[in-house]
Amino acid sequence: MLKRDFYLRDAITVSKDLLGKLLVHEIGSSRVSGKIVEVEAYMGPDDAAAHSYKKRNSKRTNIQYGEGGFAYIYMIYGLHFCFNVVTNIPQVPQAVLIRALEPVEGTSVMLENRGVKNSNQLTNGPGKLCKALGIDNSHYGLDLCGSSLYIEEYEKPLQKDIIPAKRVNVDYAGEAKDYLWRFYISGNKHVSVV
Repeated sequence: MLKRDFYLRDAITVSKDLLGKLLVHEIGSSRVSGKIVEVEAYMGPDDAAAHSYKKRNSKRTNIQYGEGGFAYIYMIYGLHFCFNVVTNIPQVPQAVLIRALEPVEGTSVMLENRGVKNSNQLTNGPGKLCKALGIDNSHYGLDLCGSSLYIEEYEKPLQKDIIPAKRVNVDYAGEAKDYLWRFYISGNKHVSVV
């Protein structure tokens, strides 16, 4: 699994380096995993799209004020969980949203978790991947350097295959809505539909 130092960097750097890594969740005797193919960086107090914009510190965002390498999980639309990786050093609240995965291990478990029969579009969105991997609010604050939910080395995409783009659903964020802080692996069919 990745060591703490990997996470103690800014969210943009970490987000690009997460592409091609394997997100693993060990559930009882099952291991489910997916290759990270799409991410979004949120750069903290100066980023109007970030939950920690203007140094907001609430019960929900508090985990971001610690050191990197912990899970930041929240719910959107009252329905879907989103899994984020806290980055940087304490008091620099930044995070990377994992937007899409390419299923690698435990596809049958993922299908059952999602309640679907077809693996097409199984993990091509933040809510879908959380449901498929069994990630929910009970994993908030979990140490990603631990033994149940973690990220490990897998594949390294070529630099030319890492595509920058605008982040999704941040139209409220003024000029920050146009920042090219979403990154995905070119040509991967598991990237979310936006």
